[in-house]
Amino acid sequence: MLIDDNPDDLFFHERVIRKNDAAANIVSKKGGVEALEYLKAKKEHPDTHPDLIFLDINMLGMNGWEFLDVYKTLDEEFRCNAVVVMLTTSENPDDKRRALAHIPKTDFRTKPLTREMLNEVLENYFKEINNKQ
Repeated sequence: MLIDDNPDDLFFHERVIRKNDAAANIVSKKGGVEALEYLKAKKEHPDTHPDLIFLDINMLGMNGWEFLDVYKTLDEEFRCNAVVVMLTTSENPDDKRRALAHIPKTDFRTKPLTREMLNEVLENYFKEINNKQ
């Protein structure tokens, strides 16, 4: 799942994922509220619930931190133990510490998403899946 209020970033990041054949399904949402509504509607789309979420921090409306505050209160069935990668233009070390302390499986990366970055995230968090392929 990609969550970002910038349509250009959504397009570019989705393209990186598709070109690297890194996901069977890619869900793009234009903000935290839209993403939470999607996650809460799991029964309507059980096969496309995310294992990995790329989340922008600085979004209009609900920002990434606010999204995480609500996300971590969701029932486990809606969170599905997804890895959340904060994908942002911020290089503030406080943001990185905050992201890593927010939920157990969280990472922090600087935009834009690159092939190397994507492969590193997949290797770090989805090793067993990669080893089966």
